[in-house]
Amino acid sequence: MFRASVLTLYPEMFPGPLGVSLAGRAMGQAWTLDTHLLRDFAEGRHRAVDDTPAGGGPGMVMKPDVLARAIDHVAPEGDPRPRLYMSPRGRPLTQERVRELAAGPGVVILCGRFEGVDERVIEARALEEVSIGDYVLSGGELAAMVLVDAVVRLLPGVMGHDDSGTEESFEAGLLEYPHYTRPQVFEGRTIPEILVSGDHARVAKWRRSEAERLTRERRPDLWAKYQPRKG
Repeated sequence: MFRASVLTLYPEMFPGPLGVSLAGRAMGQAWTLDTHLLRDFAEGRHRAVDDTPAGGGPGMVMKPDVLARAIDHVAPEGDPRPRLYMSPRGRPLTQERVRELAAGPGVVILCGRFEGVDERVIEARALEEVSIGDYVLSGGELAAMVLVDAVVRLLPGVMGHDDSGTEESFEAGLLEYPHYTRPQVFEGRTIPEILVSGDHARVAKWRRSEAERLTRERRPDLWAKYQPRKG
């Protein structure tokens, strides 16, 4: 069973949206979630998890000794799960990486706060830095939920139909084609004739053409990567 372990200063934020819909229904059957309060691994009367940045500057930095104890407790030596640190400077999360994670035993996710974490714990515990976009959040918890949701929906049996995830955006290097459903006419707009033609070959060709058009118009970066594959 896929196991997600989250290290955070705010375990009360979980499961949050992970407790409903597909992920929520599959919890306990296809995957499990355990959260760990980082402050439990701090020492001293105040159980401080952060300190002032070396070299000066604003904000606070999360302490490496506290984080190392937490990681070692949750994922001791021999735990095969990748150790992820949600960070805006990390490598962008892709559908390819999501599929790789879904094929594994689970993940250990460190959620940072303040200005970030001491670089030495990233190196010492081989943390993989992961970003969900070019923006900054108050902490890593929401990013962790995004990652876990993306992974869990790909676990066997979570989605209702085995083919549900194969034609979505990014699966073939393209954005997803447009979708339509009843009523046939909505505010003067009709469903494209080809989609109600019953000709499955034409429908498939139209969908691929629309996916290529949208990718070319909206994501030239993806289109540039797709071009060699198309040829």
